[in-house]
Amino acid sequence: MKTKILVSACLLGENCKYSGGNNKNDEVIALADSFELIPVCPECFGGLTIPRLPSEIKGGRVYAKDGEDVTDAFMSGAEQTLYIAKETNAPCAVLKENSPSCGFGKIYDGTFSGNKIDGNGITAQLLFNNEIQIFGESQIKKLRYLYE
Repeated sequence: MKTKILVSACLLGENCKYSGGNNKNDEVIALADSFELIPVCPECFGGLTIPRLPSEIKGGRVYAKDGEDVTDAFMSGAEQTLYIAKETNAPCAVLKENSPSCGFGKIYDGTFSGNKIDGNGITAQLLFNNEIQIFGESQIKKLRYLYE
């Protein structure tokens, strides 16, 4: 039986990115050889549309580029993602780096200028707080080393 891991759906080629596109990553998709991949998109789970305005975290809240506070949608999506993680007993997640939902370690700074700061996305932080190990798409080798 394969270990179940959560994976940002955009990394699997799902067109759920804010722009309506995806962040397809063949190295992430190849994890299906060794793991059961559980696709998640916290932003979609939270009721945000595809496409949607980009969002960034500033002062602990999430704002769309037009200034709308979308924190509640991000929190709802994070809670639903945590529920899935618990229901599937997923010990870890591969999440989209730098995202206001899924980024872990680095996120955009809230100015929509492309600058990054130390920090975690809403979902990544909630999962981490609940003892689910987080990997970005650039950390696939580390994940394989720890879980294969």
